[in-house]
Order: sequence, then structure tokens, then C-alpha cells
Amino acid sequence: MTKRLTMLALGLFTALASTALAEDGKKIGFIYPTLNNPFFVDQSKGADKAAAEFGGTMVHLSGDNQVAKQVQQMEDLIAQKVDAIVIQAVDTGGIVAAVKEANAAGIPVFTTGERITGADVKTAVFFDNIESGELGGKWISDNVEGGNVLELIGILGTETARQKSEGFKKGLLAGKNGEKFEIVASQPADYDRTKALQVTENVLQANDIAVIYAANDEMALGAARAVEEAGLTGKVTIVGNDGTADAIEAVKAGSMAATIATPGYLQGFIAVETALKHLSGVTVPAVIPEKSTPITKENAEEADSVLHGTAPEQRYWESLYGK
Repeated sequence: MTKRLTMLALGLFTALASTALAEDGKKIGFIYPTLNNPFFVDQSKGADKAAAEFGGTMVHLSGDNQVAKQVQQMEDLIAQKVDAIVIQAVDTGGIVAAVKEANAAGIPVFTTGERITGADVKTAVFFDNIESGELGGKWISDNVEGGNVLELIGILGTETARQKSEGFKKGLLAGKNGEKFEIVASQPADYDRTKALQVTENVLQANDIAVIYAANDEMALGAARAVEEAGLTGKVTIVGNDGTADAIEAVKAGSMAATIATPGYLQGFIAVETALKHLSGVTVPAVIPEKSTPITKENAEEADSVLHGTAPEQRYWESLYGK
């Protein structure tokens, strides 16, 4: 009887402890531009891993590439009294007022992707879009002898699209064959695989294209499909940006030459870890720059370590905490 009572007491204690831990866990709201893009799906998985490790719970929201929807989602999270908000803004200017609302409510805001100015952001986790585009342009210029180029940009008029395009052109010119390239078309495809397929089909009909650079992997994969259907696989060099799983497989298969990995998984992990560190009283930095790495056939087998490396010895960003 005594043993049974002891076991019951132990079970009750465990249940109460688990309940207390669940209630004690900090709730983090994460607003994405969209969750129909593998990059942001991967980002959400990284966020979940950090939350599980550092004692948080996640609320994931898709803005469907609409700033008005992201503003509403910010207001909803404020009303829910979440402990922190992470957002990758569709429009860095259009979200400022909502971030200020969170500031007024005492909810710390963290950002991934584009940096927001004009409101208080505790930490911006970002990769340098100009550097990312530049790496793609230089890789092409150093590895392709020259020719006509199709550039697939993202959403016309956005900061990300502008910066990646600026970096791409700078890198293309800086490489060893820079003077031998001509960008004959620079077209938006909204980071969408199907739209990129259609745009590429149209450009290939009117131009002899040697190189396609896409500002994300979804567009690069759409371009690769168009190239394949035109019977030009192996004759057109395709470089994407993000390092998604589908793009890595395309690099291994040879339908893409490279992708510039700007790991969404790590962005999500870093942002949520940083938010939870801040909530626990740790001093966190104003900015955490993320590394971009070209993935080619030569290092594609090691890509998973680059894209999902969160082992303690790989956490280069942790050296910025407490300073």
C-alpha cells in the first residue's frame, strides 16, 4: 500500500511539474511572409527546434505576402499577450506602425530577413542580401565563360529584390569573365516556381540564354523546368538562392549549377533562441549577421551540415550574447 501511494504521489508530482513547465514556457509568435515557400517552412522548423530546446512554445502565422495581413497578425499577437514576436516583413516600411504597437505593449520584437527601421527591434537576424546576390554573380563569372543572362528577380519594388539584384550585377562584373556577360532580361517572378517557368519560357523563345540567375530557389527550379522542356539542359547554367532541399537535389542531379545557401532553418533557430535568451535576462545583440555559402556539386553532400547546423560547436552567433 505504501509503495502504491508513493507511486501515485510521484505520478502526481510529475504531472504537476509538467503542467508548471508548460505554463512557464514563453509563447513566441512568428509571422512569415508565406508558408507556401520551402524556405519559410524550413525557417519554421528551425524555430520549433529552438523553442523545444530553450523552453518556448510557437505560434506560426503566414502573411500570404500581404503587409496588411501581417499588420493584423501583429495586432492579434499583441492582443494574445505573447511574450515575444518574430517577424519577417513583406514590407519593412508598412509594418513599422504595428511594431510600434508591440513596443507600446512591452512585447519585444525580433526580425529575420530585411531589417526594419523606425521602430524598436530588439535583434535583427539577417543575411546580407547584397552579399548573397554578389556571391551568385561572382560564382557565375568565375565558372562560366560568358554569354547572355536572364535574371529572375523576386517581387518588384521590394528591398530584398532590389538588393539581391544590385549584388548580383556587382558580383557578375567583379568575376574573372565579368565583361563577357550581358543581362538581356531582368524579370520579376514573385519568388514563385510556376511564374518563373512561364517567364523563362518566354525569354528563351526570344533570346539565346547562357546563364539564368534567380533570387530564390523556387524561381531557379521553375527556370530549370523551362530549360529542360526546351531541350537545353546542360547548355544553360542556372544558379539559385536559399539552399532549399529541392535545390540541393537539383544541384546534385545537374539541373542547377549552384545555390547560394542562406539557411532559413538557421534563421528561425537563431531568432527564437535569441528571443528566449532575452526573455530569460541574457543581453542580446542588436544584429546577428547570418552567413551565406555557395552550394555546388563539390560540397552538396555536406549541405545538410551547412543548412541545419545547430550543434553547440556550430553556433557562431552565441558568441554575441552577453556583450
